[in-house]
Amino acid sequence: MTLRTRLCAVAGGVALTLALAACGNGEQTTPEEPAAGTATEETTDSATQVEDVHNDADTMFAQMMLVHHDGAVEMADLAVEKAGSEEVRSLAERISAAQGPEIEQMTSWLESWGEETSPMGHEGMDHGGMDMEGMSQDEAMAELESLSGAGFDQRFLELMIAHHRGAVDMAQDELDSGENPQALALAQKIIDDQQAEINEMEELLQGL
Repeated sequence: MTLRTRLCAVAGGVALTLALAACGNGEQTTPEEPAAGTATEETTDSATQVEDVHNDADTMFAQMMLVHHDGAVEMADLAVEKAGSEEVRSLAERISAAQGPEIEQMTSWLESWGEETSPMGHEGMDHGGMDMEGMSQDEAMAELESLSGAGFDQRFLELMIAHHRGAVDMAQDELDSGENPQALALAQKIIDDQQAEINEMEELLQGL
């Protein structure tokens, strides 16, 4: 056996001995786990936080759309109870489910910006988005509550189409004048979602 071979054998034996000794002492090396509340929480925070940069258009958009969404959810929840057809009831459930989280989102933005979340009620909101064929939110709700069956479905669809068109107009105003990235993204989402729902409601009306 050459000197080189003997040295390699000795080195291998020493390494094996050290490894066995470590196991016998119960010493194990495990990958370090990230400290609790670091990367995961930071990712979540970054997804929920809104950028501070905003202008009057962003504030107005959030405030007005909050009231507008609240009105849509009120109408949709009534339709879930009173709709004569399953198609209208399903649509109403989807409207309520979609706009509820957006209400929470915009509320958190306004609080983060130090702005009022509800400076006006339905009575003080003269924006066209709340004007459904010349009717206020309260007037629309009173008419819907007096109807049932197919009559309810038709009137609900007519009023919600007008309501959605108002939301699309408000969202377009935000795209034209706003500057907050999250508010602009939500405005585009509202336009896309509610225009699709307008198309769906128009088709449902034709089938009544």
